[in-house]
Amino acid sequence: MKKRRPTRFQDDHDISTRRPVRQRHQVERELPPIRPMTPHQSDYLDALRVAEQIIVLGPAGTGKTYIAGTHAADRLRKREIRKIVITRPNVPAGRSLGFFPGTLEEKIAPWVVPLTETIKERMGAGAFDVAVKAGDIEIVPFEVMRGRTFDNAIVILDEAQNTTPAEIKMFLTRIGDGTQVIINGDVSQTDLRETSGLRTVIHLTKSNSLPIPIIEFELDDIVRSGICGMWVRAFEGAGI
Repeated sequence: MKKRRPTRFQDDHDISTRRPVRQRHQVERELPPIRPMTPHQSDYLDALRVAEQIIVLGPAGTGKTYIAGTHAADRLRKREIRKIVITRPNVPAGRSLGFFPGTLEEKIAPWVVPLTETIKERMGAGAFDVAVKAGDIEIVPFEVMRGRTFDNAIVILDEAQNTTPAEIKMFLTRIGDGTQVIINGDVSQTDLRETSGLRTVIHLTKSNSLPIPIIEFELDDIVRSGICGMWVRAFEGAGI
């Protein structure tokens, strides 16, 4: 009696024909497109599709961070960019990151959790971890931006209202070819005593008619929750 040959499953194919781990994660997670919840979110998404630089203004809870993180994750998954770079000014206000323990990256990491969690949720934890280890997702402290050049990337500057004019100039001159820049901030929430770099960039963009979309969210654009909207309105009404 002849022995039956074992059934050959697809997983038995030569290991060299399998997709890399990162590519498998990207292909297997088919995700729906971002759906805007307000007209300003729709304007933001339209700008992200065509503009190399975007300035996004407005209060908390309007989706500024969520849309930026999700857009960046999708472009990385599709290999339209080489990496995602996340940065923000030193925190908390008035104190250098040198006051906090750990490496520079470890010091800033807790302050960019809203962005990193959004990207992780969109990509999946496994793909996110692989991308971080490969350097495809990088958190860059503002203190060490000088001397760097970022090509073929999406660079997200969060809390831009807390940059000085000199700092945001330094940041914008780090941008290389094939890179998209997203500048998020709320000019009403600056912690600086001097002029905000974000205000300076807005003024220069408008006065020089630069081809940079400025998306301005309002209180009516708050989508996080009714409680969030209530408190943002209360604090703004009190001038806080």
